[in-house]
Amino acid sequence: MAIVSLERVTKSYGNSVAVHQFDLETKDGEFVVLVGPSGCGKSTTLRMLAGLEDVSGGRILIGGQEVQNVASKDRDIAMVFQSYALYPHMDVFGNMAFGLKMRNTPKPEIDRRVHEAASILGIEALLERKPRELSGGQRQRVALGRAIVREPQVFLMDEPLSNLDAKLRAGMRAEILKLHQRLGVTAFYVTHDQVEAMTMGQRIVVMRDGWIQQTSTPLGLYDRPANRFVAGFIGNPAMNFLRMRVDAAGEKLHAAFGDLDIPDRFQASLQTRRDRDVWAGIRPEHLFVAPPDASTGVVTGTVELIEPLGSVIEVQVNVDGTVVIAQIDRDSPVRVGEVLKLRVDTVRLHLFDIESEVSLLDPQ
Repeated sequence: MAIVSLERVTKSYGNSVAVHQFDLETKDGEFVVLVGPSGCGKSTTLRMLAGLEDVSGGRILIGGQEVQNVASKDRDIAMVFQSYALYPHMDVFGNMAFGLKMRNTPKPEIDRRVHEAASILGIEALLERKPRELSGGQRQRVALGRAIVREPQVFLMDEPLSNLDAKLRAGMRAEILKLHQRLGVTAFYVTHDQVEAMTMGQRIVVMRDGWIQQTSTPLGLYDRPANRFVAGFIGNPAMNFLRMRVDAAGEKLHAAFGDLDIPDRFQASLQTRRDRDVWAGIRPEHLFVAPPDASTGVVTGTVELIEPLGSVIEVQVNVDGTVVIAQIDRDSPVRVGEVLKLRVDTVRLHLFDIESEVSLLDPQ
């Protein structure tokens, strides 16, 4: 196990900067997830940590030792790739043992480590099979096993589940978490899937265009997003955003579709924004069907689409030209084309600056 520190790490390709001054220090044995859209720099950051990409600026430390100029093979890390990267001519045992053989590990030690890892992953019966004889999930277990036998200080995983179907991916998420709890090794996990990030990460780094947008726990990102991008990226379905105006008293938000009370936690930051627009963000799960005669604390629009999801109904409502998604009770008698009033849980309301898109939540 090891503490990993990245200090103002930067990666440039000519005049193009892929990663800007990445700063992070892990706890020993922490599971950290890097998440963001394609091209945000998360895989490049992981590859710099692995030694597969040169660092243009900054420092990387593993266990207190500076490693940005150390060869990948000497960093005491193990990486699991999206493509599995198994040798097709070797059986499972050979694939898992290959790295140890290259390090001249004694054969009895290789046997011990491979069989122990195979037992942990439930693939002992597969050790004599070739990769072509395995399912996608089994191949992923072999790739994980190859990393485990190295007994590294740090595990690095670059979208390891993206080739699996949804059901198998969910099962493998749980397996990786159990594996991490058992081994207690510091781990970095890259994904573009925010659901994967929220369910797996002890801490999550949200990236965009090479910049860290926010680093927090899953609930920290959900409850206190630092900006509109994080608020819209974290959560499924995504947060709704409505442009509204702060009244002269700084007590209400006005829009053509209705008024909303401003929660106390925003009062201080909104005193300088009276008679100005802000972005109001509300998650679909924090909208509820309101009585037809409700006049305050609601948004009103026309139902355009209804999607039954089993436990809830997902409703798309056109509110003054903006499509708002609400997750409501499955027994709600809503119909396409009707005018619907949705009560906003203002306790869960989020407000963002109209230009910088930074959260207006008062500091705690």
